[in-house]
Amino acid sequence: MSLTDTNPEIEVEVATDAHDDEAISAQGLKMIYAVLAAVVVAWGSAIYAFGVPGLYIPALCAVPVIYLLLIIVARG
Repeated sequence: MSLTDTNPEIEVEVATDAHDDEAISAQGLKMIYAVLAAVVVAWGSAIYAFGVPGLYIPALCAVPVIYLLLIIVARG
């Protein structure tokens, strides 16, 4: 079957519901950036205060958290 053999009378429905489009508001985006900046500052402070352990210990602690987040996202 090729593209020229298809039936032109078949209608295709396209979902154009406005509620399906979820956009992040400006306030939500500012909150995300603020939390991200706080995490970076806290990690930088740990590196400043503790040296190399301050660099890798927070990363080691974040592994289970990121793993759980990946499982939650994958399940939908």
